[in-house]
Amino acid sequence: MSEANFTLTKEYLHQVFEYKNGGLYWKISKQNVCAGNSLGTLGLNGYFSTIIKKKPYLIHRLIFLFHYGYLPITVDHIDGNPLNNNIENLREATQSENICNAKLYKNSTSGIKNVYFDKNANKWVVRLSINQKRVFLGLFENLELADLVAHEARDLYHGKFARHS
Repeated sequence: MSEANFTLTKEYLHQVFEYKNGGLYWKISKQNVCAGNSLGTLGLNGYFSTIIKKKPYLIHRLIFLFHYGYLPITVDHIDGNPLNNNIENLREATQSENICNAKLYKNSTSGIKNVYFDKNANKWVVRLSINQKRVFLGLFENLELADLVAHEARDLYHGKFARHS
């Protein structure tokens, strides 16, 4: 089969790689690769990736395919750590669910997800994405109350994809 017509499958991955400890390792030696070497390099995006048959792949997606036999649109790292590719840490998600599981932005002024200070109102604002729409949940004078409202809303609307920090 030519590289242009190549379709990556679970069977192919099982022929060429073995999975252990959150990584894929070569079963065979070829060209610049020795059997037993790990697959992938760490990219600037914080994810391990590789090229197979001239096509780029993220390693966590290959590990998901290796175990489940299909590639969903998005593979979510449950703990939010893109270096933790243990199969127990990977799950299928929609793009929206994956965003719900994102960590607190580094530029957060409140230090709390979904909470920011509105200088005009002189209050803390709670906003949350629900079904891909930004929803205003209220203004609060007290940061702790805003935190509680945001926490409860994430649990209610984001379910198992709710991340609180």
